[in-house]
Amino acid sequence: MRSLMVVLALAFGLLCPGPLRAENPRVPGPWRPATGLVQVPIWPHGAPDMADWKQPPETVEVNDTTATLGHRSEAAWDVRDPTMTVYPPKGRNSGAAIVVFPGGGFQAVVVTLEGTEICDWVTAHGMTCILSKYRVPGTNHYWNAACNCHVSPPVPRALQDAQRTIRLVRSRAAALGVDPKRIGVMGFSAGGYLVAQTSNIFAPSYRPVDAIDRVSSRPDFAIALYPGHLCREGGKFDPSIHVGKTAPPTFLVQAWDDPVDEICNSTMYARALDAAGVPSEVHLFAHGGHAFALRKAGEPVGRWPSLLLAWLGEMHIVPPSR
Repeated sequence: MRSLMVVLALAFGLLCPGPLRAENPRVPGPWRPATGLVQVPIWPHGAPDMADWKQPPETVEVNDTTATLGHRSEAAWDVRDPTMTVYPPKGRNSGAAIVVFPGGGFQAVVVTLEGTEICDWVTAHGMTCILSKYRVPGTNHYWNAACNCHVSPPVPRALQDAQRTIRLVRSRAAALGVDPKRIGVMGFSAGGYLVAQTSNIFAPSYRPVDAIDRVSSRPDFAIALYPGHLCREGGKFDPSIHVGKTAPPTFLVQAWDDPVDEICNSTMYARALDAAGVPSEVHLFAHGGHAFALRKAGEPVGRWPSLLLAWLGEMHIVPPSR
């Protein structure tokens, strides 16, 4: 990523005209979903590898903006206790589920723009949505302002949380009304990197803690919008990800004019999938910038949801659209 300030300014919903504020108001305490939704911790006795991890208590940054639903965007900072929130399908249950990884540069988790609004879309089409609030900051490949460089931490805590969430959903498939063979992942920006990681890294990135960790973390399908962290310095593909034929079918969306994550993140990953014989569908729009999510419905880039729905139908994840 080129600039953390740009990442968070765009991903947190500053897509409407107006001055960029240095910091929006923060509400003490962890992010909570709307009343009636079930949010649960993903680790039975606290997240692993946290003994020497020091950070302030979790807070929620709030911004009044042009949210799709309502006029408030939220981002969770300093997440120490990762959770998953279950959004049940509306109408007829297709049996499919999507685990959503919001973006935020592995510094924050942008839970409105790339989380709750996305889950509202997912559930409206008969799928269960699982919103992942993973640990931040510095819990995966990120931009470190202190050294003015990218850093890959020795312990990928965000990946640990992503793998655990998929395993947890699959282990509870019957209770959730989900087909354990139709569980996919969907990520935005940094969350798109988690999509690529979970699509290709199946060995636990942590020491197993219970029987759930014997369940597969491989997603059955994958969706990445404007992914980051894959295209590294010098135009090289992330050496830690070895794309193989076991990767799931993948849907990719990005804009050529993305000012944060270069288009090579999508094109290089698509080529790697093709070389491995994994089917992928790629949509590259001339304009759209970064972090457009569902908020540019009137522009060409805003057609991606209908394209995705058609792809999900072709993949027999949901009933084909007519």
